[in-house]
Amino acid sequence: MSKPSHDPDAFAELRDAVAALCSRFTGEYWRKIDEERSYPELFVKALTDAGYLAALIPEEYGGSGLGVTEASIILEAINRSGGNSAVCHGQMYTMGTILRHGSKEQKAKYLPKVASGELRLQAFAVTEPTTGTDTTRLKTAAVRKGDHYVVNGQKVWISRVLYSDMMLLLARTTPFDQVKKKSDGLSVFLVDLREAVGKGLTVKPIRNMMNAQTNELFFDDLKVPAENLIGEEGKGFKCILDGMNAERVLIAAECIGDGYWFVEKATNYAKQRVVFGRPIGQNQGIQFPIARAYVNVQAADLMRYKAARLFDEGKPCGAEANMAKLLAADASWEAADVAMQTHGGFGFAAEYDIERKFRETKLFQIAPISTNLILSYIGEHVLGLPRSF
Repeated sequence: MSKPSHDPDAFAELRDAVAALCSRFTGEYWRKIDEERSYPELFVKALTDAGYLAALIPEEYGGSGLGVTEASIILEAINRSGGNSAVCHGQMYTMGTILRHGSKEQKAKYLPKVASGELRLQAFAVTEPTTGTDTTRLKTAAVRKGDHYVVNGQKVWISRVLYSDMMLLLARTTPFDQVKKKSDGLSVFLVDLREAVGKGLTVKPIRNMMNAQTNELFFDDLKVPAENLIGEEGKGFKCILDGMNAERVLIAAECIGDGYWFVEKATNYAKQRVVFGRPIGQNQGIQFPIARAYVNVQAADLMRYKAARLFDEGKPCGAEANMAKLLAADASWEAADVAMQTHGGFGFAAEYDIERKFRETKLFQIAPISTNLILSYIGEHVLGLPRSF
């Protein structure tokens, strides 16, 4: 499959194709999934069978060999249709750690199966209860014992574990007080969840504001084969860092999809809802907030394309990826609030889908990186201000 240009208009065919697939999964489908707190198996299977979740996997391993730009279009289209791509986006980009840092044997063994959907690799265990985003201070330890590592520790907010076959795990292989550089001593492992759960790994689902399928993990002498080490021991922090820019861009695209969905819902309702003998969209108090939300979504969209283009060209894009995520998350949250205000009491009714999407898009104010951490990154690394923490 050839790569189109980075002109946004060049993606109409891809966007329309994804939208056509998503049209089979209506608001009623997503409301039922949300109400039951279940996993959208049929939706994820449809995306997998269509090859969309293998967009970033090279053709030699059975994927489409597309760039982050095209992948972002796919996720945007899902959210713009009223769906929630967070239920499966990990299948699209988590494999990047294996692709960029795995051995030739690991790539050949796992990537074709991830591309086909035979293996689900959607979970990545990094965050811990006591360290949060201070990743270099994580305490989960992996100790080498002959031909395997023994893992002990705890993780939290690890999504889609119960719906994955494999999981990437970041653990400390050298104690923090024995490393010269704080980012050293961390290693990445591929954990086979089919063998680990109940045999050293305990998974505790966390009920939360939306249907996010997230969990707390407890490791108690879990054995992981040494051959499942990804990259060099002690250099795992770099393995996860170089995938974060892609994640930022893709999450920004999801927010943009949400933003457009909210604006469209608010606009249509404002045209149809008549109060005091006139459509409420005629009132500036309704019209102007919708217009401003649309402007901000459009602006964030442009930054998404810029960040994606730089990433696909192999150029530095840390600042752009972070700014895209921040702008898009803020724009989607603003649009969500506008849609809720426009619908008034009806916005709280499940049948309109506003309240569900409202809850879902709020997540991106916090994850996968909070707004304040992005601002501190821009302050320090772009503006040259003193480190704020």
